[in-house]
Amino acid sequence: MKGILLAGGSGTRMRPLSTIINKQLLPVYNKPMIYYPLANLMLAGIREILVITSPEDSELFQRLFSDGSRLGISIRHAVQESPRGIAEALIIGADFAEGQRVALALGDNVFYGAGFAGCIERACERKEGATVFACAVEDPGRYGIVELNAGGDAVALAEKPSVPASDLAVTGLYFYDRQAVEIARTLEPSARGELEITDVNQAYLDRGQLHVETLPADTSWLDTGTHESLLRASREIQAFEKSTGALVGSIEEAAFRMGFIDRARRRELAGELKDSDYGRLLLELTGQG
Repeated sequence: MKGILLAGGSGTRMRPLSTIINKQLLPVYNKPMIYYPLANLMLAGIREILVITSPEDSELFQRLFSDGSRLGISIRHAVQESPRGIAEALIIGADFAEGQRVALALGDNVFYGAGFAGCIERACERKEGATVFACAVEDPGRYGIVELNAGGDAVALAEKPSVPASDLAVTGLYFYDRQAVEIARTLEPSARGELEITDVNQAYLDRGQLHVETLPADTSWLDTGTHESLLRASREIQAFEKSTGALVGSIEEAAFRMGFIDRARRRELAGELKDSDYGRLLLELTGQG
């Protein structure tokens, strides 16, 4: 499986913060927002990742990640010329995917909690169809939602419904089989001129191949697309890390846990960051194992 990380968009809801910097480079507590979805792709065992961003921001992401080799992975870079929808990332990444399964992650979605690893593991095990991750929310009308039957199977999808039939929001992480690119290529732009990821998921649902992983109670999903949600995410991650001594969304720790780098390399990477609280915590974890 290969990974596509979409970090484009205009970030209009985050202005003036996003006026001169890509919103996915803004901090969520002690690390850039983009670290969290990248770490999740790595924890799924994915070592080949394509980062897609806007033309004006591409150089910043290349400076941040380079080619990924320092983490034992391969990172390539591509651009989305204008915000034409999440599903366009599948088309931009078609040559990169080379007909393989892909996991598509949005750069402004943060997941954490003990149960999330199990959700990812089950999604990785499915060789056919698509898997989306759903989370119960208080305001489902703001999101794309999925409706399940009594057996937990998806029966309907709706994009920001005025009368939601479900409180389960479809989050910004999608696992697809080899059909995804061709499905995306058949889509017509929506009324807002975008290729909608909900239409890709609907195609899988129509084929009876859409699987849903509902996030357990011990797992949180944070969409950091507004000022308030960004602040809330930082506070939650801070509280979680201080109470558990763990690091959420650490790409260095994810690389070590997955065997992409060895203990010596993890210590070296931590040493480069030793002047920051993040680096000191990473060094502490390195000393523990």
